[in-house]
Amino acid sequence: MQRVSISLMGASLGILLITAAVGVSDAKVAITRAERCSNLSRQVDEALETHAAATQVAAAKALQRKGNRYCAKKKEAQGIRMLANALKLLGVTPVDPIE
Repeated sequence: MQRVSISLMGASLGILLITAAVGVSDAKVAITRAERCSNLSRQVDEALETHAAATQVAAAKALQRKGNRYCAKKKEAQGIRMLANALKLLGVTPVDPIE
């Protein structure tokens, strides 16, 4: 009787591990807000280089500085909004790496 229960437990564990491995491979990797801050700040830098003649460059740089400060102070949600607004001022749509 004990052998039967041990083999059933082993089989159950094997099935559980297989389904867990399949579930992990299908899941998307979520990025943190800090990573999102870094990505958006990098996008603003690139947009400033390519849109240097835009009329809102000074305002976009100010929003970027403010956004980076918020991100550094662990207020990522506000920082993300500032950085996204800086991109919008330059006429660039923020790129979300999750999509």
